[in-house]
Formats: sequence, structure tokens, C-alpha cells
Amino acid sequence: MRMRLMLLGGGNALGQALIRLGAEEDIGFFAPCPPAQGWDAASLTQLLDDNRPDVVINLAYYFDWFQSSLVDEQVLIRQGRAVERLAELCQHHDFILLQPSSYRVFDGARTTAYSEKDELAPLDSRSRALSEFEQSVRALCPRHVLLRFGWLLDESADGILGRFLRRLEEGVSIELADDRRGNPTPVDDAARVMLAVIKQLDCQAPLWGVYHYGGHEASTPLLVGQAILAEAGRHRSLEGEILVPTAHADCSDAEDEPQHGVLACKKIFNTFGIKPRAWRAGLAPLLERYYRHG
Repeated sequence: MRMRLMLLGGGNALGQALIRLGAEEDIGFFAPCPPAQGWDAASLTQLLDDNRPDVVINLAYYFDWFQSSLVDEQVLIRQGRAVERLAELCQHHDFILLQPSSYRVFDGARTTAYSEKDELAPLDSRSRALSEFEQSVRALCPRHVLLRFGWLLDESADGILGRFLRRLEEGVSIELADDRRGNPTPVDDAARVMLAVIKQLDCQAPLWGVYHYGGHEASTPLLVGQAILAEAGRHRSLEGEILVPTAHADCSDAEDEPQHGVLACKKIFNTFGIKPRAWRAGLAPLLERYYRHG
């Protein structure tokens, strides 16, 4: 790897997965510790002025964007200012900016898979913020790669998977939509995709723009929950009758979550040769890490 890689957010689940996969191929990341208040415009300015990487991978706000159950709007506003400053700095220094985004920038009104050309229509404050972050990066930093992921699953205790597993262990009924669709994407698979993109950028390929990636086989929350329950049963004794099929419209998050969030992954395959992997294959190592660290 000729390029110098700076990873913001190396301590979160996606950052750790990226570091693990990079180490297997002798690819290292400079992953600075964030200041006590977290990365903001001023601290990012100092960091990039002092270190001058070739590529900045922005996972600084990964948990808030992809795993948290609720994010304060003021936090999102501060993160927006930081993302805007980061994009300005990358443009000024001619750095490459690699940043994740989400299927949540779409409203889920269409039943066919979303392509990179489809118009954004976010539903809630977090989705609107993600859309605005994308616009800042696209407007301010020409050398960017935005990766929109499907339903990201990681081993963090307070993430989507962790909250679901705790409810399973409590034995409470869990309502899961059986008419909502998306692409489950284990965090290791997302890291694999990011590393593949980085390796091709290292070959001086000017492949800037927005790309979609989600695990193979679009599914419903109910089917994903059943698969997680079966895998978790290898580690714990769990009740198998507590998952309740529910209509999307009757779910508590129906106003915030797209009913149809399937992403078309043709562009990333045609450009980078990245093929979607079956999401079910990633559940075993994910659950193993969760219970080992829990």
C-alpha cells in the first residue's frame, strides 16, 4: 500500500473490522484517538494539517449514524459542521475522502432496488442529516467515495444487534416487520468492501462518486431475526416463539424506517468488481464476537 491511510473512528466496530482485515494483508492505518469532546471542525483542521494522509476514512460518527437508537439533533448539527470542514480540508490538501452513508437516505416508497441515481428522500432527522452530509462531501471534495450500506449489523453491545439479543434473553415478545425489505450487512463484509475500494484507489484509479453495497439476498427483519435467533441459540438457551410477525405500518419505527430499503449493487460490481456476499454467512463470527466480549 503506497498511500497513507488515516482512519477516524478506529475504535468502533466498523473501524476495528477494517483494521483487522487490513492487518491480514499488511495494510496499516493511522487511527488517532479522538479528543475528549469528539472530533469537531477545529480538531480535524489541526489533525489533517499536522499529518497529511493520502486518504481519510471517516468513521468518526459510525455509531450515531448506523447503530444508535436515537441521536440528538444538536449532535447531528455539530457532526454536520465537522463533516463539512473535513471535506473542505480534503479538497484543500488534495486528499481522498472515503465516507459511509446509508439506505436511509431513501424513503422506501418504491418496491424495486434503489440505484445511485435515485433521488434522495430522507424520512427522519438522522436520515436528513446523512443526506446533508453526502451533499457536503459531493459539493466540497471532488475526490470522494461515498458508500451507502444496507442494514449494518455489528457486535457492539448497544447497537442494533446487541439491543435485539438483550430482548431475546429477557424473553419479551419482539415485533418484527414481515413486509419490510433491505440488505442485511455484517460489519466484516462492510469492512471487506471498504478495503477493496481503498486497494483500487491505491492504484491511482479515479473512481470517485457514490456506490451502494448490501449483503446478498434482500430480506425482512423477521427473517433476519429468525436467523439471528438460531445462531444465538448456539451460545444461549433462548425462547423461539417470541418473534411476532408484524406489518411495517404497525411497527413503532414505521415513520422513520424505509419500508423498502433494498440497494442495487451493480455499480460497485461493474466499477470495483465487488460481489455481494451472503449475509447469513457473516452471522456466526458476529455472534461469536458478541458473546465472547459480552
